[in-house]
Amino acid sequence: MSDPAQQLASFLARAEKLLERIEPLLPPASPSPDWNSAIAFRWRKRGNTGYLLPITRPSAMRLQDLHDIDEQKARIDANTRQFVSAQPANNVLLTGTRGSGKSSLIKALLNEYAARGLRVIEVEKGDLIDLPDIVELVEGRNERFIIFCDDLSFDAGDATFKALKVVLDGSLSSPPDNVLIYATSNRRHLMPEYFEENLEGKRVGDEIHPGEAVEEKISLSERFGLWLSFYPFDQEAYLNIVAHWLGSFGCKKSEIARAERDALNWALLRGSRSGRVAWQFAKDWAGTHKPAKAKRGR
Repeated sequence: MSDPAQQLASFLARAEKLLERIEPLLPPASPSPDWNSAIAFRWRKRGNTGYLLPITRPSAMRLQDLHDIDEQKARIDANTRQFVSAQPANNVLLTGTRGSGKSSLIKALLNEYAARGLRVIEVEKGDLIDLPDIVELVEGRNERFIIFCDDLSFDAGDATFKALKVVLDGSLSSPPDNVLIYATSNRRHLMPEYFEENLEGKRVGDEIHPGEAVEEKISLSERFGLWLSFYPFDQEAYLNIVAHWLGSFGCKKSEIARAERDALNWALLRGSRSGRVAWQFAKDWAGTHKPAKAKRGR
């Protein structure tokens, strides 16, 4: 019988040779981000490996550029101010009509608080499965990170649905205090809802108990501590936004007044009076009438 020490040495030698053969097949390590190179990052995948890509030209949107959403702006601004001050703050779900300023608010908050250490990491819905890796990457850093998920919605059985639930509030380990999730969606409950799901509900005494399918959909949105709802703009609000953007392009008050009828026709053709439509009209009108001064970027 051979000496145990010789057996161990032989085993370690074989293991080392095996690792040498396997190592070239393993995916490359994620490149460490240069945290000083940018205030915003995107999560990207190279094969099965994820990494943070610096955004070198972030949006120039400012809080003062966003009009007629004062209540929503005040509430998310207060929450973000608490966060960068290392005070308790909530994950935020922004829902409602398209083009109403949901994602623009996140961009504006980044510019407002970047000097105080706020950073934003944009993660696409398909990469939400990597959220635990992203959180682990930033945990313990001095910066305050908002993980931004834009236009969020899920289909039934989507694996990323459960991944987001776990990071928000569904794991034995608590999330780090330097990370929040801000998400935008056109759906309040983030998943499609069907009429037959209402048939699963039952009445117990004077209480109504929703079915399991409804409970599952509500359970994710309830993990966001702050809900902000956005609604379609009326004509007056739409024209106020148009006036702001035309003014930012250097148009005079008389020119802005002259553009109102064109702005209304533009909205009629688009079938929407949203902030996005107002911005697009202002770019078109300023580019046509004042091309030398159309310098603002969203």
